[in-house]
Amino acid sequence: MKKQIILLAALAAIMGMSSCDTQTSTGKQNLTMFVDQRIGTGGNGHVFMGANVPSGLVQVGPSQYTRGWDWCSGYHDSDSVLIGFGTMHLSGTGIGCLGDIALLPVTNADQHDVIFSHDDENMEPGYYSVHLWKPNVTVELTATQRVAMYKFTTIPRADIDGSDSLLLRLDLAQCIGWDKMTECHYTQESPTLITGYRRSTGWAADRYTFFSMAFSEPVDVLEGSNDTLALIRPQTQEGNDQLIVKTALSPVSIEGAKANMLAEADHWDFDRVVSEADEAWNRELSRITIKTNDDEVRTIFYTAMYHLLTAPSVFCDVNGDYRGADGKVYHGDFTNYTTLSLWDTYRAAHPLMTLIMPDKQRDFAQTFLHICQQQGDLPVWHLMGNETDCMVGNPGMAVLADLTLKGFVDNPQQALDAMKQTALRDDRSLGLLKQYGYIPYDLEPTNETVAKALEYCLAEDGAARVAKKLGADDDYRFFYERSRSYSKYFDSATGFMRAVDSKGQFREPFDPIRVIHRADDYTEGNAWQYTWLVPHDVHGLINLFGGNDAFLAKFDSLFTTEGDMGEEASPDISGFIGQYAHGNEPSHHIIYMYNYAGQPWKAAPLLRKVMNEMYTTRADGLIGNEDVGQMSAWYILSSVGLYQVEPAGGRFIIGSPVVDEAVLNVGNNRTFTIQAKDNSRENIYVQSATLNGKPYTKSYIDYADIMAGGTLQLQMGPKPSDWGTAEEDRP
Repeated sequence: MKKQIILLAALAAIMGMSSCDTQTSTGKQNLTMFVDQRIGTGGNGHVFMGANVPSGLVQVGPSQYTRGWDWCSGYHDSDSVLIGFGTMHLSGTGIGCLGDIALLPVTNADQHDVIFSHDDENMEPGYYSVHLWKPNVTVELTATQRVAMYKFTTIPRADIDGSDSLLLRLDLAQCIGWDKMTECHYTQESPTLITGYRRSTGWAADRYTFFSMAFSEPVDVLEGSNDTLALIRPQTQEGNDQLIVKTALSPVSIEGAKANMLAEADHWDFDRVVSEADEAWNRELSRITIKTNDDEVRTIFYTAMYHLLTAPSVFCDVNGDYRGADGKVYHGDFTNYTTLSLWDTYRAAHPLMTLIMPDKQRDFAQTFLHICQQQGDLPVWHLMGNETDCMVGNPGMAVLADLTLKGFVDNPQQALDAMKQTALRDDRSLGLLKQYGYIPYDLEPTNETVAKALEYCLAEDGAARVAKKLGADDDYRFFYERSRSYSKYFDSATGFMRAVDSKGQFREPFDPIRVIHRADDYTEGNAWQYTWLVPHDVHGLINLFGGNDAFLAKFDSLFTTEGDMGEEASPDISGFIGQYAHGNEPSHHIIYMYNYAGQPWKAAPLLRKVMNEMYTTRADGLIGNEDVGQMSAWYILSSVGLYQVEPAGGRFIIGSPVVDEAVLNVGNNRTFTIQAKDNSRENIYVQSATLNGKPYTKSYIDYADIMAGGTLQLQMGPKPSDWGTAEEDRP
């Protein structure tokens, strides 16, 4: 019994690898200790659980059976059955995919899954472990950008019931969600090396993953089945209870995978990789440092940063080779990225990244432009070299326009040409837009015409702004006029954006609340939420209502109107304040529209309600789907007191920060500090402001002013003030 207790204590020590120290090895503040990876693994959060580094192609972690929508990442907090530890996962998506190249300790060839307990898990950014009792194995995981590293530690059967030796199941057929293996192969090249590839179809129509899997001890491949399954037994010496496995990935070739391993993990020091991953996370998390007396706010904030930094993912080998959108292999002189959930992330994630990650933006722009060259248009939702065309609109145009206007595109004319090429196609309802100037619902069999049209409008406003900057007058007029076609959907009689037919008549009957998922005029929302989807021209929308007073009367009612959306509504629509739905992206800019109407004080209690109630430290602490960083980006920006409403251009609206101070590292050795003086849960209203010590009356701040560095100080108080209300101070 004493020996068993000692072994369990050793196991606890292994699993207790937690960053408890307040400083890293470099002497800087340890921010990873404030990340709670369980946040978002319950409810509808769909976030990844496991080990990765910022922007890593590898996200190695536990995979479960797909039991429904909430298993899109391969893991849900409610589940206790594992089918493998795959090297790639998605975080916060609405569709399941990946799960590639999975290893699972088993007791025999017939075992396909294992039971585990969340009590036996331990995790921190860059590290994950779990103890499995049948078989008796502790699994530890860590990662570089392109290499997953596993450490398997066994406990002899004589001490605790279980397997007395390690047997690993390598499953190349395993998948998450829609993914289905179409072709795969593996070869044991030497006693310590297995290589191969996996090809699949699903959300990504034709996806390749090449791998090189190295073992710290010689192994035997006991049996396989049509190249999809291998049972691997280490030839371990007596007394050796550990096996380390390194799996390097490549989208291009087995040789590329081998080169990636040599470059990123040419050793067997597991703890070194854990330490380097921790340093990488601390380096990226420190792009924003905050001061707050609220421990929960700090945890929510840095967990949100962790989620934001998980994607976009690197999608190229260390030598620059990558698989393009046309399936061909290219060599790039830039870092190519994937996992581009642009319908979500154009709203807050990408604008936030332009503030704190200026070093990555040129690579993002190059990725977009090369995708356009390879597939004929800018990305919509790009996954592992494949265009999924998931969601509506042309969000890639919005992001590229923002990058161009902020100076991250070396050839702005090339960007404008890519936007023109994208907008002038005939697919995805664009042909009808060309013909009618709007999208008639009676001619569009896939519905969602209001959402499609409004998304096209905001994207083309970005193109108009780029054209204006370049002096391309004809292009400016063309895109400007198309971007204002949102007015054709506005029904002044009801005050809603409504579907219009080819004769110019609104669809009847009309219900602004009830919706049918994928069979309605709106995408994951209703008329109450979509009427405000004019972020590029808020004053134009105000004018459609007949002016500020009429606009505000309708706008105020958004947050008080109750109603049942019906059983057939999308599960994405959640987090209600009246009909405002924070759990899905079309609502994310809405509260900040109060600033445009001269009433920023009305936004403050709503912003605080969302931040205080819809983001928590529980497993279900995200009110909706994380959506690849967007839900978290909204919190990060809002918690420091900023939000970019207009998709392109960089005018950040000032809200009601929940942190007392935030220091944004904006590049070029500059910082921008936002201080909320006398901030508290009661003092939520901005009373006055200074910028670099001078009075500042505007309720917004331009991107250039932030990037120049300096200090914005907001004096907070318990009652509304007239700060930012004057017409000349509105955005």
